[in-house]
Amino acid sequence: MKESPLSPDRRDFLKTTVGAAGVALAAGFPAIISAQTVSNAIKVGLVGCGGRGTGAASQALHADDYAELTAVADIDQSHIDRSLGTLKRISKIAERVKVEQPNQFLGLDAYQKVINSDVDVVLLATPPGFRPTMLAACVDAGKHIFCEKPASTDPTGIRWVLESTEKARAKNLSLVAGFCWRYNDMIEATVKQVQDGAIGRVVAYYATYYTNPVKPMPPASERPAGMSDTEWQIRNWYNFVWLCGDSLVEQAVHSADKIAWVMHDEPPESCVAVGGRVIPAEGGNIYDHFEVNYLYPNGVRAFLANRQIVGCYNENSDYILGTDGTCTIGRGPTPKIEGKTNWTWTGQKYDMYQREHDLLFASIRKHQPINDGKRLATSTLLAIMGRMAAYTGQQVTWDEALNSKEKLYPDNLDWNGSLPVPPRAEPGITKLI
Repeated sequence: MKESPLSPDRRDFLKTTVGAAGVALAAGFPAIISAQTVSNAIKVGLVGCGGRGTGAASQALHADDYAELTAVADIDQSHIDRSLGTLKRISKIAERVKVEQPNQFLGLDAYQKVINSDVDVVLLATPPGFRPTMLAACVDAGKHIFCEKPASTDPTGIRWVLESTEKARAKNLSLVAGFCWRYNDMIEATVKQVQDGAIGRVVAYYATYYTNPVKPMPPASERPAGMSDTEWQIRNWYNFVWLCGDSLVEQAVHSADKIAWVMHDEPPESCVAVGGRVIPAEGGNIYDHFEVNYLYPNGVRAFLANRQIVGCYNENSDYILGTDGTCTIGRGPTPKIEGKTNWTWTGQKYDMYQREHDLLFASIRKHQPINDGKRLATSTLLAIMGRMAAYTGQQVTWDEALNSKEKLYPDNLDWNGSLPVPPRAEPGITKLI
């Protein structure tokens, strides 16, 4: 079995820091290792230098006083320059942003160059379509991983992620998922209340994710002359299903993950769904709204609705109905349970984005790997399943979704190549694969 990518002297060193990590982690504060206890660095590589990737890099460096960012990858040098410039303006971490020009990699294969650059941890923050490939490469190389959600845009990728998850477990690698609500101590306490019976037996869950478009598709007239199909689509990735998975899978997957969490990560039996596009868009093939009805054992229902349309009512909330009360999340500063038991959160909030990385780096220091891979994959599949039902107009079972041969990621992707855009799905006409 291949070891974690830390050299023997680094591994021995890390063993001496376990006590400090445990104390800091228990205290619930960032920077799990202080400058007085560490004399060796964990090298971090970033793949995807957009806003989320830059944020993840900042959180990684804040999580450990001796983490260093040493390599980055993107498709555009300006993205790299902007990201590094932002990070170097943060006084606490600026000196540990050590990405020299030779370690600033560009192109579709840039992720592999980051992996090969002697980093210990890789932060994956590219469009979701690339995740299964990049995750597998990180695991094969023995790297610890922070992987943003969702895990994939199609079931073929999900099965690959599940395979990579087991390989990571066998190699004692940490794999932390970007399903940030799982790392929100306020929501964690709320879910525990629900699972411990505060509202009785859960009978229904209604989740909303109504918001504005994330990255509207620009008109074709704005496409630079000579730009390839591949480059145009990647630069406008949120508008193409193979790259984003559609809004249900890319964004509202957070709500799907909370549903899965409350349901003890047990899959539903089936789902039906509706969806479509109300606001015309030139190019792209995604919907702008969905509503999914999941059927769980014992007749329990979960409903997930999302919309990305300007000028509409916006809400990101969760309504959990039980036999003895209700739980509401997102309709006020703290969750509330009302009924036979009345409860609300009164603790100290711990930034969920920071906590993901605090726990990741603590797990590396303590040699106690975290592996979120299975729920990263299955929560993503829960959203993909809903998209499949909406696209086809059919009832879709969990087994059909998990075993589907649907594969959206192109074969032999070429940065300069042509890449026809499949038509937008039509319920009743589009087939379940």
